[in-house]
Amino acid sequence: MFFLFFFSLLLLSRHHCAEVYEISPAQPLSEGQTLVSPSLVFELGFFSPNNDSGKNKYVGIWHKSIFPRKVVWVANRENPVAASDTLAMPSNGSAAALLDSGNFVVKDDDVGADPLWQSFDYPSDTHLPGILLGFDSKSGDTNFLTSWKSESDPSTGMFLVGLTPEVPSQIVVWINGSTPYWRSGPWDKSSYIGLPGTNNGYINGLKLDDNVRQETRYNFFNFGDTLAYSDISSDGILKLMYSEHGENWILDFVAQNNSCDKYAACGPFGICKSSESPTTPICKCLKGFAPKSHEEWSKGNRTGGCVRQTKLVCETNTNQSVASRKTEDGFLKMVRLKVPDFHEYITSLDAEECRTHCLKNCSCLAYAYVNNIGCLVWSKDLIDMQEFAYGGEDLFVRLDRSELGNARLTDTFKNTRDTLQEYIRKHDPSELFIYNFDSILIATNNFSITNKLGEGGFGPVYKGKLEEGKEIAVKRPSSSSGQGMEEFKNEMLLISKLQHKNLVRIMGCCVKDDEKLLIYEFMPNRSLDTLIFNFGLSRIVEATQSLSNTHKVVGTLGYMSPEYAMGGVFSEKSDVYSFGILLLEIISGSKITSFYYSEEQLGFLAYAWQLWNEGRGLKFVDEVLADSYSSSEVTRCMHIGLLCVQDKAADRPTMPDVVFMLSSEKDPPPPKQPIFSNFEN
Repeated sequence: MFFLFFFSLLLLSRHHCAEVYEISPAQPLSEGQTLVSPSLVFELGFFSPNNDSGKNKYVGIWHKSIFPRKVVWVANRENPVAASDTLAMPSNGSAAALLDSGNFVVKDDDVGADPLWQSFDYPSDTHLPGILLGFDSKSGDTNFLTSWKSESDPSTGMFLVGLTPEVPSQIVVWINGSTPYWRSGPWDKSSYIGLPGTNNGYINGLKLDDNVRQETRYNFFNFGDTLAYSDISSDGILKLMYSEHGENWILDFVAQNNSCDKYAACGPFGICKSSESPTTPICKCLKGFAPKSHEEWSKGNRTGGCVRQTKLVCETNTNQSVASRKTEDGFLKMVRLKVPDFHEYITSLDAEECRTHCLKNCSCLAYAYVNNIGCLVWSKDLIDMQEFAYGGEDLFVRLDRSELGNARLTDTFKNTRDTLQEYIRKHDPSELFIYNFDSILIATNNFSITNKLGEGGFGPVYKGKLEEGKEIAVKRPSSSSGQGMEEFKNEMLLISKLQHKNLVRIMGCCVKDDEKLLIYEFMPNRSLDTLIFNFGLSRIVEATQSLSNTHKVVGTLGYMSPEYAMGGVFSEKSDVYSFGILLLEIISGSKITSFYYSEEQLGFLAYAWQLWNEGRGLKFVDEVLADSYSSSEVTRCMHIGLLCVQDKAADRPTMPDVVFMLSSEKDPPPPKQPIFSNFEN
């Protein structure tokens, strides 16, 4: 065993509990003692899984100060020690130490020499920053993760995690080292393209070093000072955990989080779409294909997949010229997909050349041109495809021309939908999906009055239920709202940036002719009333319906920023404007929609600016407050309120700036006169 080659487990007298920084022939490690890293980040010692009081003991490494304890490496996972108390070094002058990276190294007296042996070359079930997972084709060395047999048994389990040999590579979880259980999709030089929505620390810190000359390929990650690890559980779940302050573990990413993540859930030529059920995927065959066994599909077993209904022209007319074939076989564009397994990488081709290459070869069943990768083609059964709500790649599937018909229009975005899809991708919102209008009609029962949740100045909101069981709320602006495409896109993208676990979440949109729908997750208890029936903070303070309803833009008169009221463009700074109005309203006890200073014919903001600019800001204070307020605090709040209602969004502070100014004694910058106040939207 690699571990016992350097170490001896000896029966010696029990030592008292203590921490040591090195194991040497003169300083063995006893049960009750631990070897610690220099900065006390990691700890090595004897342990029993799940604090089992049984006789089996293992030597492992864990983070010293984070609980519950996570064992990241086990030395003797196949050979538990039944009655040993002490870990000692052989008497050859070598010593062992634990580094702050979690790497357990054996070294000799030569200070600058490489370690004689290190645990990072023999990972267990856990990938730490600095461990290289992959292989060296020349030497035959490989590094994989292997799961525990069970939570209480560290011996080698049935799941293995590693890199595949093809270019570009993928991360794969195998059962018993041979049967795929999950895969990440190919690496595109920045992320694995089968993992949409993982634009977080996991992807930002993840790297793949593919050295063609040296014939090495290694996957690694680094989060700087943040403690983190990824591991494979005994039931095959790959996840990443991190700890920002070294206090507790937080789940950052889990690879298998729905039923479609299981490898080949819908079989060959089947596309999987996740459902509300964690165990039941929604499977459909590609256009031009049908279930291989209708009987099995009717029973819910779709793993047999689908078969082609009409042979390709190139298969039936093998004597035809290439030129004539081009006019008969075609490609169906499928969008937002996890591309199939078993790709072949064709170098130095652009998108059109990639298409031509596939069309010329009858064995080519599909192709994709992926940013930062290039041309990928498939000549084997298209398997393990998944349809995502957002992200993913375009896949062009080869079909007989007769099978295409109008199908090419079915799964692509035409006209307005093309423009909207491109806009979404360009601005990269977190989670947006373009829904089919017919599916929304079905979900809302044709916008039935019984499905109506409420109505604001923009139009009604309807409750619906998608085919997979997900409940939604559909915001349907009235035809008289006057909201154009630019206003719609801006609203959609702004709300997508405001995603939070305690806020209603936008799921996507739907556009058809004059219909422009926003699709939200449904929240019970009518919580949608205050979140999406009107615009931003303006709904916190109720306005009279006769004055707040507007049919030009979606919002409340007086609270809308100039750029939104006049151009339909809004951003995070639009709510800063609304906040400023509310702050000034609280100070004055008046509402912007009903205030008018007749003596000088001034509106709300113009009057506030004049008083503040003349040093008479306290005259703006509501008389009912009498002497119960701090004049300095009121003046400061008025100052900040005027900064928030600046005409140009760039001149307004951000909300973090506002919080800082409200809690700081430092003077805020002087505001400019809000010219827009003369118009008082």
